[in-house]
Amino acid sequence: MRVAFAADHAGAALKDELVRRLDAAALGHDIADLGGDGSDPRDDYPDFAARLGYAVRDGQADRGVLICGSGVGASVAANKIRGVRSAVCHDTYSAHQGVEHDDMNILTLGSRVIGPEPAWECVLAFLAARFSGEERHQRRLDKVLAIEAAERD
Repeated sequence: MRVAFAADHAGAALKDELVRRLDAAALGHDIADLGGDGSDPRDDYPDFAARLGYAVRDGQADRGVLICGSGVGASVAANKIRGVRSAVCHDTYSAHQGVEHDDMNILTLGSRVIGPEPAWECVLAFLAARFSGEERHQRRLDKVLAIEAAERD
C-alpha cells in the first residue's frame, strides 16, 4: 500500500516517529513523507492537509496519515477535498472501524492529544483495515458520496 504522511509544525515530530517506525517494521508499504519538518511555526495545517488530501485524491497514495496539534483542524481541512474521508482517531477501534464501515482514507491524529505508542497502534489498525463492502456500509457510503456530489453543483 502507498501511504503518505504530512504534518504541520505541531505534528512534525510525531510524523517523523511514525514514518521511522513504519519503515522499520518492513510491512511492505511504500511510504511518502510530504512534510513538514517542524522548523517553521508558520507551517499551517491547511497547507499540509491539502498536500496530503490531493495526493490521496489523485491516486499518488492509497491512504494518508495527517497530524496537527489536536487533529481537528487538519481533518476539517482535508475533508474539504472531494474524495477524502478523514477522521480524528485516538483509539484503535475508531481507526479500523472508520475504514471498515466508512471507507476512511486519511487517519488524522493530534500530537498534543495522543502519545507515540497509541498513535503507532492507531496507524497499524488503520493500515490493516479494509472497507467491508457490506450492503449497509456501501449504502451509507453512497449517501455520503451523494452529499459530496451535490456540493459540486
